[in-house]
Formats: sequence, C-alpha cells, structure tokens
Amino acid sequence: MKTTTQWNIVCTVDDLVPESGIAVWTDDGPVAIFYLPHRLPALFAISHTDPFSGANVLARGITGDLKGQPVVASPLYKQHFNLVTGQCLEDDTVRVNSYRVLLDGNAVRLEVSKARSMAKAA
Repeated sequence: MKTTTQWNIVCTVDDLVPESGIAVWTDDGPVAIFYLPHRLPALFAISHTDPFSGANVLARGITGDLKGQPVVASPLYKQHFNLVTGQCLEDDTVRVNSYRVLLDGNAVRLEVSKARSMAKAA
C-alpha cells in the first residue's frame, strides 16, 4: 500500500521563537517545531513527547549543536534528540518521530501521513 502525505498548516511564522521550540497539535499528536534561524534549514520538527517520561515537554528543551548536528535536550532527564532524525544520542534504541517542515509564505507547514490522519479519524 502506497502511503501518501499532506502538508498541513500548523502555525504561522509569527508564532515561532528563535532558538527555541513551540508545540502544535497534529493528527499524529503533539509535535515540537524548532526555529533555528542561524541554520539552513531553519525549521525542524519532532514529536513533543519525551519517550523517557511520557510527558509532552520536548518543545521546552534547550536547543544546541552536538558534533555539527542540531539537537534539543529534554528538560526532564536531559537526553539529547537529533532534530533531523529524532534519534536519542544517549540511547541508540530510542528515537522520536521526526517530520518534514517548511515555511510557505507566513504559514508553517508540516508533512503528515494521510494514512495516519485517516486512521486517527476513524
């Protein structure tokens, strides 16, 4: 079965905070969108849920750079998550979902699976 995707508007550029994250709600659940204007690309999106605690807190984490990769440190237990892949740097068995995100004029769009959207709606 071929999975198709759609680009949903989740916020506007005015909602973004430089060097920080915001949380948005999607059909996939809560997603953290990070705006790092000093990097190209400047937008990153991963699941907002910390897999170690189950709390929706990753958008509140501290952003940084480890070995040339953009990361966020969970505000609870301080694990680092790669903002491109979602991989936890301290535990290679743990990964959060990562999403493609882009700026379309003033709108921030997030790519989500239509199959997931339909399954959640059912």
